[in-house]
Amino acid sequence: MGAPDTGDTAWMLASAALVLLMTPGLAFFYGGMVRAKGVLNMLMMSISSMGVVTVLWALYGYSMAFGNDKFNFVGDPTQYWGLKGIIGGNAAAAVVADPSAGVEAADAVTIPLAGTIPMSVFVAFQLMFAIITVALISGAVADRLKFSGWLLFSGLWVTVVYFPVAHWVFAFDGFTGETGGWIANKLAAVDFAGGTAVHINAGTAGLVLAIILGKRKGWPGSPMRPHNLPFVMLGAGLLWFGWYGFNAGSAVGSGGLAGATFVTTTVATAAAMLAWLLTEKIRDGHATSLGAASGIVAGLVAITPSCSSVNVVGALVIGVVAGVLCALAVGLKFKLGFDDSLDVVGVHLVGGLAGTLLVGLVAAPETGAGVAGLFYGGGFDQLWRQAVGAGAVLLYSAIGTAIVAYIVKFTVGLRLDEEEERNGIDEAEHAETAYELA
Repeated sequence: MGAPDTGDTAWMLASAALVLLMTPGLAFFYGGMVRAKGVLNMLMMSISSMGVVTVLWALYGYSMAFGNDKFNFVGDPTQYWGLKGIIGGNAAAAVVADPSAGVEAADAVTIPLAGTIPMSVFVAFQLMFAIITVALISGAVADRLKFSGWLLFSGLWVTVVYFPVAHWVFAFDGFTGETGGWIANKLAAVDFAGGTAVHINAGTAGLVLAIILGKRKGWPGSPMRPHNLPFVMLGAGLLWFGWYGFNAGSAVGSGGLAGATFVTTTVATAAAMLAWLLTEKIRDGHATSLGAASGIVAGLVAITPSCSSVNVVGALVIGVVAGVLCALAVGLKFKLGFDDSLDVVGVHLVGGLAGTLLVGLVAAPETGAGVAGLFYGGGFDQLWRQAVGAGAVLLYSAIGTAIVAYIVKFTVGLRLDEEEERNGIDEAEHAETAYELA
């Protein structure tokens, strides 16, 4: 309880809005990558996550993520049920009585704080992370997942998988006055803005859901090219813009740490885009706009866990490694036979793993995180912590996603029938088309 810092509060309100903008940005990024007969459904899967996740977060999600730790697994879901005790008035200093001016004495008014900001602002900021994590999964299952199945999956998955993992990774002891999660506090793995909780988590979920759902009709033989590359570029630009709220906002304040993460985020993203384009040029003979957009996202993903722990040289290394690795990884689906429609696995799972593990190599002790990686004399201590954190989230996400997917499959159903899929998911599920060409 106390009075918030107004500068930090202003920055965090702006950051929350920036992170929310990432979800419509993702909708355009994904929407442009599918065929014209599936773009509305792709947009709807992202936008609907804003509705489903927000309601559950307000009821019990925040409490599960940031309530007092229970069993080293999850926060107390009843502690902040319905955000009780969090929504209140403004803080105010005590007033000294001055009878000559007609001023009566008043006690100081304090409100619940998370660090130096109102807890209500922290609630809003973390909500946006939950929303986009769910939306990310949709890219793996484009064109074939029933919308009713997606809505049920979203609600169950965010409850069973995301809320507990967010507790492990983001709930630091004492920050909101509670006992936090094991990855943040006991393992002490560095994940500044969600390489594990967001990207490894969503990438693994996308892989498992795509395998259970099955391949699109005609894949991989039939061409399924992006129908609107300007949409993809627009989405990538909005994601890059919003990501400053994602990474620099995770400083939960407007000081030097936010500035440092802003710079490392920019450097790594630029390097990853160039590395992806170079990889394309060498491999295919062409540097494409889709490659540029994908490289931007790969760099953003990889620097997310590490932006507070690397210097500019480390950010360049992470960007280059992510750009090359992810450009090569998107082809794995053809070799291994899983239909990850929009490369969620190749970009988010591989990029998230790369960024998380590279902390153990290139973390610099002079940075905000204050840890030293292998190349800075820290030995393997941080590397094993990063590997355990990443592996635990991957394994839990895989098991949890499979359970949720089968529940949905045997209740409302997962997959469109063959004729609906052939005619297009927009017509079948929404009775609309994106483009009236008659």
